[in-house]
Order: sequence, then C-alpha cells, then structure tokens
Amino acid sequence: MRANIPLWIGLRYLAAKRRNHFISFISMSSMIGMTLGVAVLILVLSVMNGFDRELRERILGMVPHAVLYKYGGIDDWEVLATRVEGLPGVAAAAPLTRLQGMLGYGGRVQGVMITGIEPGVEERVSILPQHMTEGELESLQPGEFGVVIGELLARHLKVGMGDKITMMLPEATLSPAGVLPRIKRVTVTGIFSVGAELDSNLAVINIDDARKLGRIDAEVQSLRIRFDDLFDAPAGIWEIVGQLDGRYSGTDWTRTHGNLFQAIRMEKTMIGLLLLMIVAVAAFNIISTLIMVVTDKQADIAILRTMGATPRTIMGIFMVQGLSIGVVGVLLGTTLGIIGALTISDLIAALERLFQFQILNADVYFISYLPSQLKLSDVLIVVSASLTISFLATLYPSYRASRVQPAEALRYE
Repeated sequence: MRANIPLWIGLRYLAAKRRNHFISFISMSSMIGMTLGVAVLILVLSVMNGFDRELRERILGMVPHAVLYKYGGIDDWEVLATRVEGLPGVAAAAPLTRLQGMLGYGGRVQGVMITGIEPGVEERVSILPQHMTEGELESLQPGEFGVVIGELLARHLKVGMGDKITMMLPEATLSPAGVLPRIKRVTVTGIFSVGAELDSNLAVINIDDARKLGRIDAEVQSLRIRFDDLFDAPAGIWEIVGQLDGRYSGTDWTRTHGNLFQAIRMEKTMIGLLLLMIVAVAAFNIISTLIMVVTDKQADIAILRTMGATPRTIMGIFMVQGLSIGVVGVLLGTTLGIIGALTISDLIAALERLFQFQILNADVYFISYLPSQLKLSDVLIVVSASLTISFLATLYPSYRASRVQPAEALRYE
C-alpha cells in the first residue's frame, strides 16, 4: 500500500483544481508543447524517410547503379554481360549508350540526356517499363527512330503519341552550307512518368539508333550494371574492372546522385536534433510547473512528512506528477504524429488540387510530390527520447520537494 502512495497523491495533485490558475496554465502548455514536439518530430522524420525511399526506388531505379566503360566501346556486349552477371553481387547487366542533345517542337526546345537501350533487357536493370503511362518500350525498334520521353518533357514540348519532334546533337556536321548541328526527326512512341526530375530531361531510344546518331563504331558505348545492393556499387564496379582484361573503367551512382543521398541523410539527422529542442522546451516547462507546485504545496509536504512520509516518498509524488504531464503529451503526440505521417501525402495532394498550386516542382526538386514513410524505429526513438527528457526534468524539482523542512514550512501557517 505504501508503495502506491506517491502514485495516488501525484495523480490527485495533477487532476485537482488549483487555486493558482497560472500553474494550471503552465501545466497545460507543457503538455501541449510535448504533444506538438513529438507529433512534428515523427511527421518530419517520416517525410525525410519518404524522400530517402523515393531517391532509392525511383531515381536510383532509373539511373544505373554502375556503368562499365571500355576504351573504344564494347563489342559483343552479350558475352561481357553474361560474364559480369556471373560475378558475386551483380543482379543484371544491359547495354547502354548515352548522348547529350536537345529536343525541339513548335519553337520549344529542351536539353535532354539521350539514352540508347535494348528494350528486351531493360526491365532487368531499370524500373522504366513499369512506369510507362502511354505506349511501351518494345515500340523502340531499330531503324525506326522512335523515342520515349518523360511526362513533364512531353508537357513542356506540348507533344503526344505519334508526334514527330526534332532531335539535335551538339556534334557539328560539315555541309555545303557550312557547319550544322546533327539533326534527326524522331517519333514519340511512348511516355513515362516516375514522378522525378528524369521526367523532364530523359529521352530513350533504341541502342542501334543511338549508335547511328552518335556515329559510334563499337556495338555499344558501355554496360549498365545493377547490383543486388546498390550500396555495393562503388566498390563492386572496381572489383569488376579489376577482373576484366582490357582498358576498362567504371563509374557508379554516387558520382551523380551521391551528394543528394548524403544530403537527405544529413538533413534528417540535423532536423531531428533541432525539432527535439521543441521537446526540450516543453520539458523546461515541466520543471517550471513542478517548482511552482512545490512552492504552492509546501504546507502539504510538511504535513505528509510529519505523518511519516520519507523524502523518497515526497520525491516520488512530484516525479509522478511531472511524468504524467510528459507521458500524456508523448502519447497524444505519438498518435497525432502517426496519423499525420500516414495521411500527409494524400492531404498535400488534395490541397494542391483544391488551390491549384504545386508545393514541389520536379524542375527544382527531384520529385513532384511529398512522400512519407513511417518507421517503427523512428517512433520508438522519439518516444524513448521524449520520455527520458521528461523524466530528467522531474528530478530537480522533486529533489527540492524532498528537502522541505516541516518546521520551516509550517512556521507561518
């Protein structure tokens, strides 16, 4: 029974109507601050997880994990691909040829990365076939000079399926009229949408057409490699280069998108620490609340001491009161944070449709919508950190309460 006294009295103090309304206000503000801090922290961490996931699944699903080059180009790419796929950690390999160029239509021009692929094997190394909104990759037949472009690029050029657009390469061609850029009319045979910046700057053609446009002597320019774990790509590509005979070289996704990936990881850590300060501010309010309650309840503490309550019991009473504020705030904040993390993407999309504006522009950011991914580990870390801060905030006021001397407290009563 004696063990339950601190819990019973602490909860009664919390629920009781105080004569000092300012103390009640500080208690409520502490609880609201804790609730908002925990909710915002869970929500923001979930959004950062969403950006991290979209980068891995969309951007790094479209761009190569690694690219294997050979001086002068690669002939018999199927033989080389079979050999590379037999190495540990390699999931698949496919031919790749890249050209810098521009697409133009009706006076509108857009710079693009022209990528030559083999449609039959592209599904093994890319998510592109799963994100075709119109047409299909198999429409890219050699010699027909078809092109598959992103949805944002099609919208910018105002073109659709079957339209003929102008493809320009920077390599100059000598003609009787002088030096002219290399120009080819191509037909839009497909449109894709991955919800990322690639929708506005990527054009895909057949690899044979790319070889002709680029005047490449070899069969293909390079070999695209997908690893079982994309984080193995930086070391894995150089292990592959070391095992091949010839003048091979390689690059990986960290050279093109590594900074963005690291930035998201760093921002998640820094934003998490900054938002944890909101919880710390709420914890300071708990300290203020308990100190004022201790001052207000000195006579009650003295009476309890004269009735046999030990300093440990007195300390437990106020620790229960302070922890109750923290626990209620953390529980409410966790509930709101989880609900927000699960619904934020749909909510923002609805607001964009309602007010006809776009929060994330794919021309500026690497995706065009607000992603969210709730992780249990983040929720547990936030809850445990918040409860720990709440517990630490109760120690000093509770210790002061336990040091109240009954004679001094009751002298003027």
